[in-house]
Amino acid sequence: MSVDQADFNKALQVGRPPNIVKLFPNSRALIVSGKAIDRAMTSKGKAMTMAANGRNHLVIRGALMAAQHANAVIIIEIARSEGGANAYCPVNYWNIARQVDALCNELNITVPVAIHADHYGIKKEDDIPFAKQEIPTLFDAGITSIAIDASHMPDDKNLLANIALNPFIPKWAGLESEVGEIKGSQGLSTVEDALFLIQGLNAHGISADWIALNNGTTHGIEASGQGIQVGLTAEIHSHLAQYKVSGAQHGTSGNSSDRLREIASKTNTTKANVATALQMISWGLKVNDYGNAILDDAGNFIKVLNEGVSEEMWREMIAYAEAQGWKGGNFKKLNLPFENKLLGQSREVRERMSRRVEDFIYNMLVTVFNAEDTAPLGVEEILKANSFDLGAKVDRIEDPAEWTEEKIIERAGTLITDKGPEGDFDD
Repeated sequence: MSVDQADFNKALQVGRPPNIVKLFPNSRALIVSGKAIDRAMTSKGKAMTMAANGRNHLVIRGALMAAQHANAVIIIEIARSEGGANAYCPVNYWNIARQVDALCNELNITVPVAIHADHYGIKKEDDIPFAKQEIPTLFDAGITSIAIDASHMPDDKNLLANIALNPFIPKWAGLESEVGEIKGSQGLSTVEDALFLIQGLNAHGISADWIALNNGTTHGIEASGQGIQVGLTAEIHSHLAQYKVSGAQHGTSGNSSDRLREIASKTNTTKANVATALQMISWGLKVNDYGNAILDDAGNFIKVLNEGVSEEMWREMIAYAEAQGWKGGNFKKLNLPFENKLLGQSREVRERMSRRVEDFIYNMLVTVFNAEDTAPLGVEEILKANSFDLGAKVDRIEDPAEWTEEKIIERAGTLITDKGPEGDFDD
C-alpha cells in the first residue's frame, strides 16, 4: 500500500528536519532523519533497506526510482573518502542533499529518504578538532544522518572520539558508530568490544541508531568467498538487544543474495551499504546476481554491449585508467574526472544507466532485503512522533560514574581483541 496523500502532506509539514526546511523551503521531497528509516525497518521486522552509495548523479537517480517502485524507505549516502575534502567522487557531503532534493521533486518521489554521511573517518586524535569544525557544515548542507567511524583507533580512543564529537551532531539526526575496522576475515569484531562501545555511549546519554561491525566482509570488490559472518553478527546483536541498536552492514557488494537474506532475517540489521556494485552496474559492466563485477581471463572488466555508458565512453574510461595505472578497485577514481562526460551523453544512454541501477536496487529491496512497502511505516513513525525528531530508542541504562575517561581507558585495557593488520581499508 502506497503512502496516503494526506499522511504524506502531514509528514512533509512535521517530518523534515530544520536544515532541510531551511535549504529547501518549497520542496515536496520527504527528506528525513536516518532515525525514521531505521524505525520503519524495525517496525516491519526482519528487514533492511539499502544505503545506496551515490558515487555519481545517475546512480542516485536510479536508487530513488527503485525506492519509489518498491514503495520502500531508502538512504542515499556518500563516505568521507569518496565525498569529503579529498574526494574521488563528484557527489560529496556538501552537494548530495541538493541532488537528492532536486531528483525527488523532478521524479515525484514520495517515499521517505535519509541522506547519510557515511564513514566520517577519525584516524587519530589529532583529527578531532577539525572534525568539530567540519561536521556542522555537513548538516548545514543537508545531511540528515552520520556515521562516526573512529574504528581505526584503539577501543578507548574510538569511544572517546564518539563522545567528543557527539555535541556537534544534531540530536534529531540518525547516528551510526563503528567497532572493528572493515578488514574482511581479519580483526573481526567481538561481543566484548561492541558492548564496550555501545555501553560507553549509553552512559554518556548517546543512543546510536546503528552499529557497524567488522563481521567478515570487505569494502570494494569481494574477491573471496568469506563474506559476511551471519552467526557472529547475530550473536553480537543479541548481546546488544537491551540498547536497541540496529546493525549497519558494510561491504554488501559481492555477498550472495542468500547470505544477505540471512542478514535481514537472522540479525537486527536495518541498513545495508551498497557502493561498488552500483557504480559498476551504472557503467554497464557485467556483474553477477548480487552485483560483483565479473572479470575476463585477463582480469579485466567486461562491458555489456548497449548497456550503461556508450562503448566510445567506456574505451575512453579504460584508456584514462591505464594512463593513471588504475586497475580493479581503483577504477572508482574514474568517477570524478568523468562525471561531466557521463552527464553529457545522450538521454538514451543516461536513462539506461539509471534504469540499470533501478532494476538492480528494486530487486534487492523486494526479493532480498524485505524492504518493500516500508514507506508507509516510515511516514507512520514520523506522524506518531509528530516531529522530525523521533528521539532515542532507549534511555540511559549505564552509570555515567563508571564511564569516566579514566575508567574508559582502564576498561579498554581489559579487552582482548585482535584488530587485524595495519593498512588503508577505506573504499
